[in-house]
Amino acid sequence: MSTIDGENNEWNGIDQLPFEEAMKKLEEVVEQLENGDVPLEEAIRLFEKGMKLSRVCGEKLEHMEQQVEMLVQENGEWVKKPFQTEGDTD
Repeated sequence: MSTIDGENNEWNGIDQLPFEEAMKKLEEVVEQLENGDVPLEEAIRLFEKGMKLSRVCGEKLEHMEQQVEMLVQENGEWVKKPFQTEGDTD
């Protein structure tokens, strides 16, 4: 949206943030927006940043969910199985 270098730098690397750091930044954005003390243009910028952080967090969670395995006992033996949530049809 804006071409100001500082704002562009702020967006650089958001996709590479570790989940915990992205979540912390998202919480900070939400807190700033909830305070309501920011001008409209700043609120829009924060909203856009929050949406990007939310997407990044969601993608990282999906990726981690695919990697999680459950240990279950079948016929007296421990077997690794993929973790499935209620909504999974695989």
